[in-house]
Amino acid sequence: MKARRAAAVDNKYTGSAGEAAAANYLISIGWQILATNWETEVGELDIVARDGQAVVFIEVKTRSSYKFGRPAEAVGRDKQYKLSMMAAQYIKKNRLLNIPARFDVIEVTAYAINHIRNAFESRISF
Repeated sequence: MKARRAAAVDNKYTGSAGEAAAANYLISIGWQILATNWETEVGELDIVARDGQAVVFIEVKTRSSYKFGRPAEAVGRDKQYKLSMMAAQYIKKNRLLNIPARFDVIEVTAYAINHIRNAFESRISF
């Protein structure tokens, strides 16, 4: 049981470190961070940022290796649907209905940051 708790703590630390690295990367390329770890009853948006006129919902996936595949592969249909639901809530709450929106995924590994723009289409309409 202790090993499972230690792994969960390690994963949370790794995820937080990856999200911080992703946010720093976005700032370095001139993006404005609007929110981090924005919570809803459905889940949490890792990063919400502004790229020019667009609001971008970014899912950050951090891995220590590619042993279980690329990090972005963990953003399947179910996760995309949840992200779409949370993005719709963010858009409505912040009155951004007339602003272009998109979904990006940022993969963070020990070796690199890989930014996948327009990673998927919304699974719901805003």
